Amino acid sequence: MNEPQLDRYQSFCGIECDKKADELVGRLKSQLNELEPNHPWRSYFEQKFEEQAKHHQDNLYYVGSQVNALYSYFEEMDDDEGTELLSVIEEQCC
Repeated sequence: MNEPQLDRYQSFCGIECDKKADELVGRLKSQLNELEPNHPWRSYFEQKFEEQAKHHQDNLYYVGSQVNALYSYFEEMDDDEGTELLSVIEEQCC
């Protein structure tokens, strides 16, 4: 049985964009906590999290705003699962 093709241009129903963004941000925060406190990626993303909180933006907005930086980060960390999840979010939700 074939699964229905999800198309964000028709509907976001069934795509679970917020859930995927929350998962990605959780993954990112967990990894950042393992980096040295003065690591450039940690500083960069922590600053962006502060801006996110200040502007009351959700995680999907955060991911959409940081796509290029997130790709660079996950590639540098050799995190194929993070890269794949980001790709799915970009394709289906942004």
